Amino acid sequence: MASSSCAIFCEILLAILLPPLGVFFRHGCCSIEFCICLLLTILGYIPGIIYAIYAIVVVDRDRDRDPDGDIHYYRVA
Repeated sequence: MASSSCAIFCEILLAILLPPLGVFFRHGCCSIEFCICLLLTILGYIPGIIYAIYAIVVVDRDRDRDPDGDIHYYRVA
């Protein structure tokens, strides 16, 4: 979805109804935000909603991209 205010509103509405779905549209399926939201929703619906709204409004989805649009992956181990 685009970054317009209408798209963000729709993502927040989806996040209230089904939290992982709103985060999926914003960050994608294999992102850490989606995994955290899915886990919190399984553990409790309200924490899932709170985190989903946080992930949609506050977390920048382009933070791991360079100016060329490539995604940087960090190796931890």
